[in-house]
Amino acid sequence: MLGGVRYLTRRFVRERGGNAMMMVALGLPALIGAIGYGVDTAQWYMWQRELQHSVDQAAIGGAWALAYDEDADYTTRAKQEFNANQHLTAEFASPPTIKLANFEGGFNNSVLVTATVTRELPFTGMLLDRPTTVGARAQAMFREGSKYNACLITLKEDGTTFQIGGNAHVIANCGLGALSCSDDAIVIDGSATIETTSIATCGTVSAPDELESVVAEEVTGLSDVYGDIPIPQPEPNTDRTKDKYCEGNGNNAIANLQPGVYVGGYTAKCATNFESGVYFFDGGTLDLSTNAAVIGKNVLFVLRNGAEIKLGGQGGTGSITLTPMQEGDFQGGPYAADADRLAQMLIIEDKTGETEPAAHQINGNSKLNIEGVLYLANGDVQINGDSGTTSKLCFQISAWTLDIRGSAYLRTLCDYDDSSELGTSTPGVRLVV
Repeated sequence: MLGGVRYLTRRFVRERGGNAMMMVALGLPALIGAIGYGVDTAQWYMWQRELQHSVDQAAIGGAWALAYDEDADYTTRAKQEFNANQHLTAEFASPPTIKLANFEGGFNNSVLVTATVTRELPFTGMLLDRPTTVGARAQAMFREGSKYNACLITLKEDGTTFQIGGNAHVIANCGLGALSCSDDAIVIDGSATIETTSIATCGTVSAPDELESVVAEEVTGLSDVYGDIPIPQPEPNTDRTKDKYCEGNGNNAIANLQPGVYVGGYTAKCATNFESGVYFFDGGTLDLSTNAAVIGKNVLFVLRNGAEIKLGGQGGTGSITLTPMQEGDFQGGPYAADADRLAQMLIIEDKTGETEPAAHQINGNSKLNIEGVLYLANGDVQINGDSGTTSKLCFQISAWTLDIRGSAYLRTLCDYDDSSELGTSTPGVRLVV
């Protein structure tokens, strides 16, 4: 009997066809399972990929909304992006969960979006007897664009354009700014004293360490807010060049000037009173460096053809008081159509056709009480010596370059929110998870 078993065993081993059939029979469940699992895995991967892309775009969309407007309806924007990217899973994806989250020490500075899809797959559903759930999560950090104002601004877009040196003392809580994108666009020597709430530039700032907290460098989006301001043009028959200026003798002499055109500038050789209106200085120098009082209330000075301006520098007995025209002062006149833009402008430099910057000076030993905007778009402004503004008035300077040196004392009392718009830095969004 034992021999018979051995005989059958040898025949079974020699039978190739039977062995192959048995091996196929034993391996078929594993093969079917592998194929089924592969199909389910591919389906799961497509779901997960689309869902992840949808939450990514939702988080980015919501973050951009908040980057431009802190009060934006970021949840609606995120849902719009989520739904716009849903195709395969649109019918069975859960509504996205959208909320603010903290990131890298910040508070509510990112948008977090999560979502799931749940559906039974053919193979795993048969084995597990339940549907499969796939989840996705995305987090996008946002940075709002910072808004910058300034009352002392330089407009040249390259090089060192704003310098404060020597023992100069500058009080300008309304902010300093430079459009230059160069290194050391603003240079402040260590011996100078600066009181301000903001220093912003497209380039970099060289300043004492104590100013570090108010410095913003490499700020994009800065611009010349007055770059498109309408420049008034003279009316016909308004040339005042040959008018007799000073009348009277000695200390009693006085000049009462009328609005119009002054070719070759004007030099205040006696006490001067500018009547309200628009004055055009065609070339030459507007020299108000007198020992006497200079008063111009509700005036606008327009510098043309390279005209320069000089304030102060003839001793400590003189004074200069200048205030700009208000919107109502233009009504009924030739410049009424531009009244809203020209109001509050004290000096405008017409840079049409000019190539070389004009040299403007505010020199020492002067008592300046000025208000309004000095827009010297093609002018290098130099403030020297013991010059100073001692009034409780708000004035602003936007110049090609600005150099404050010596023992100059410069104070302007403009509020930061009411000073000239310098620009807004570009908001930023970054997908972090």
